[in-house]
Amino acid sequence: MNNIRLFHISHTDLDGYACQFLTNEVFPKKHFYNANYGLEVKQALKLVITEIKNYQDEKLLLLISDLNLNQQESDELDKEIKSLKDSGFDITLQLLDHHITGKVSAAKYDWYFLDDKRCATKIVFDYLLKEFKAPLNDYKEWVDTVNAVDIWLENEKENFEFGKVLMSMVTKAREINSILFNSLDRDFKFYLLKNSIGFLSLENAPIVLDNSVHSLKKEFLKDGFDDTLDNLSASYLVKSLDKIKDDLTVYYNGQKGLMTYCLGAISIPANSFLRANSDYDFFIDISRKGNASFRADGKLDVSQLASKLGNGGGHVNASGCKFDDFIETINLQEVRAYIQNKLNNLK
Repeated sequence: MNNIRLFHISHTDLDGYACQFLTNEVFPKKHFYNANYGLEVKQALKLVITEIKNYQDEKLLLLISDLNLNQQESDELDKEIKSLKDSGFDITLQLLDHHITGKVSAAKYDWYFLDDKRCATKIVFDYLLKEFKAPLNDYKEWVDTVNAVDIWLENEKENFEFGKVLMSMVTKAREINSILFNSLDRDFKFYLLKNSIGFLSLENAPIVLDNSVHSLKKEFLKDGFDDTLDNLSASYLVKSLDKIKDDLTVYYNGQKGLMTYCLGAISIPANSFLRANSDYDFFIDISRKGNASFRADGKLDVSQLASKLGNGGGHVNASGCKFDDFIETINLQEVRAYIQNKLNNLK
């Protein structure tokens, strides 16, 4: 395991993140990617193949879990991996999944493993034990709780109820934006999953864990001081944005703005960021559907900006508009280029 560099693509739910949580415990050298179906899977596969090409001299494992590929996606991926091998790459491809919709690809390719009787986390767990003798035996009970809720084994009542809390915990872990800060968001979810294991031995474990999720989130987010979860999240976000703000900066008529993507509910974080960064004049957040929210702190009338950009409007310091020609992506720089081009074309 120590000599293998892992590239792991997984789904964006409890089962998907739990798969990565296990491989994170096992492989020292790893790269994680998360995707939902459709466009995200195609873009994740494209990104991972590009990044793999930087490691020709290493032993590589591309693992895909809790995602089924259609026949076209499977054919294209198989072709890419064969091309890499022909170019001298030492790479192994393995897909581990439980969705029956992948049965055509599973029948065609030996790297495509399908078992609809186990969730992906349990399949990955068994794979790591068999292929790598991974020291994960202490995780078996926890894996069984993920399996119980993911494939809906209500008869396993204790496992099922604990798994339900895990599912809710991951689904509602929205304090860190998964697009802007995918690694931080994943670390946040790994932290919650890791700490959940210790609750299994407690009486009324599902209830105790459910009561503790709020505190676990705060423990991860706080930086030497306690506060409300909302305030800790805003503070954490501002500090995180500060580290990547140069990559998200846009300009309009000599004024400086920050662009975010799919942040949502931006009033608190946008105002916190603008007050902490006096050299920034405005803040724009755009959604996957092209809905844009604008915030300012008295230095720019964003209602006028929203009106010019997309026939929007609102208030001087808070407004919005809709970009009808926006194309959904998971690439932040594509979004930034789109917004900057719109700003450049304003009269």
